[in-house]
Amino acid sequence: MAHEIELKLALGDTEHEGAEALRHHPRLVGVTPTLAQLGNTYFDTPEGDLEDARMALRLRRVDGRLLQTLKTRGQGGGGLSTRGEWEWEVPGPGLDLAGLAALPPLAGCEAGLLERLAPRFATDFARETWWLEHAGATIELALDIGEIRAGERVVAIRELELELKAGEPEALWSLAEALADRVALRPSDTSKAARGGALLEGARALPEAASPAGWLHRATAALDALADSSDEAWRREARRAFQRLAELGDDAEGDGDARALAEALSAEPWLTPAFGRRMLRLARRLPGDAELS
Repeated sequence: MAHEIELKLALGDTEHEGAEALRHHPRLVGVTPTLAQLGNTYFDTPEGDLEDARMALRLRRVDGRLLQTLKTRGQGGGGLSTRGEWEWEVPGPGLDLAGLAALPPLAGCEAGLLERLAPRFATDFARETWWLEHAGATIELALDIGEIRAGERVVAIRELELELKAGEPEALWSLAEALADRVALRPSDTSKAARGGALLEGARALPEAASPAGWLHRATAALDALADSSDEAWRREARRAFQRLAELGDDAEGDGDARALAEALSAEPWLTPAFGRRMLRLARRLPGDAELS
């Protein structure tokens, strides 16, 4: 088992300030990315047993190989997460059920659960990957552009993942803030698997909040929902969460990030490099301890 430590960042809709701005960022100049087309099918039981346990199971097609991956529930918030991950190559075309049964998270699962696993939704995206040495750490930077499909429903994937390969997690924040000087990005707490599940069910719920980190997680989840649905109700929820965070004392440190973020959500476009820098500063100050899907 590996522990995946990554910072997930959502990009804006505008290519100039999003993906294209990232590709031309001075931090990436002279670093040649690798390119891959990734096709992924996610599996669960018809009742959603894995999703209920905050696990995600997928088959990934890449470079003529078929990889099977199981991820367990994440811990964190503000874009930063730590998850358990098992990945191995399989012959296909279907799942390696024997390999799954041997994994600790599925030990003692109810009889017949693995046999009821079936495809639920798919993600297909182009991935550009840069390997960087930054602040004493080795970081894999992956830009994913594509879509999630669940039946007739489709949402776009425009995200950036900074995965720590060696070093301390603090380097992830440092690199994200450096990128945010020119790129419109923000922390994101909702995985592709959780987004696909919500798309399939046609429903989404926000986490409850009882602490500053909890309100930041709620605001982040609301912005994730807004990006996938364009439903203005989620923007209002994010604004209320930032306002509540400001009331709890975020502005006492003098920079007023939470209050400024709430106000910025009234503008168009609201996701700008300045918005992202403020949200990253806030997330860096408020380490999350939420359970993530």
